[in-house]
Amino acid sequence: MLYNKFSEYLKTKYGTKVYKLPVNIPASCPNRDGNLGRGGCIFCGEEGAGFESLSNTLSVGAQLEQNAAYIGKKYGAARFIAYFQNYSNTYLPLEDFKKYMLDACREYVVALYISTRPDCINDKYLEFLKDIKETRNIDIVIELGLQTVNYHNLEKLNRGHSLAEFIDAVLRIKSHGLGTCAHYIVDLPMDDMTDIIEGAKVISALRVNQVKCHSLFILKDTVLGDMYEKGEVQPLTLDEYMERIIVFLEHLDPEIVIQRLIGRAPADRSLFCSWGMSWRKVHDLVEQKMAGEGRRQGSKFNYLNGERCMGRFVL
Repeated sequence: MLYNKFSEYLKTKYGTKVYKLPVNIPASCPNRDGNLGRGGCIFCGEEGAGFESLSNTLSVGAQLEQNAAYIGKKYGAARFIAYFQNYSNTYLPLEDFKKYMLDACREYVVALYISTRPDCINDKYLEFLKDIKETRNIDIVIELGLQTVNYHNLEKLNRGHSLAEFIDAVLRIKSHGLGTCAHYIVDLPMDDMTDIIEGAKVISALRVNQVKCHSLFILKDTVLGDMYEKGEVQPLTLDEYMERIIVFLEHLDPEIVIQRLIGRAPADRSLFCSWGMSWRKVHDLVEQKMAGEGRRQGSKFNYLNGERCMGRFVL
């Protein structure tokens, strides 16, 4: 096995095909509405990450029904994950948040995956989600935007939080018995290979359950887009990206599930994305390189529990 694939994890856990259904609710972001800042992260477009979402004017139930009918027929699936994808979904009044989550608890939904910021995690929301998990028998995974562990570069990205908030969020989520997923951009031009390795180590040390890897895409009408057009930022080459993602995987705990290797963005909104290829082509090239060079997830996972120093003393 090259790496711990999400599709195989789902099939093993639920005994059948399971697909994510994007759900779009009227959430916002404290880094856009003036609470922490305006304009958001330098790479974030006006629509956030919900490129493939239905309108949030539709109810949660209506979105799930419509997407389940289409995706279920296309892929032969009958079980789904309700994925609250866009913006910071825990950045809502608690009662509103409860209403949306409960509306997603349907007989064909096996899990709720909730995307948010590390600094939008609060025990009251986690207690409610823990209750859903226990009373509705629905798994809960909270997806946290991290992007890099280099706190200097978090500031350059205008993330509005530091590494400390991510650590706190993971520990709080896990203390409530819920799952965690970290989003990580492996080819940020301001990061280097040391940052990539440290990112894998921090995520592994925190026992994060899943990782969603992104490749950098640059959207029109964003701060990063303006920087790109002015020649102030230069994306990595495809070869550099592939080496980074493989090194990241090599240092990552092999038990961590990999949701995906590369990000996607609409062509008509992008100034740069996937080196002019389809995401599937890049994905396949990464797997071919790993297989051809005999590299796999976790092959360099030998740095926790004092293994490097104490292994010779422990029988």
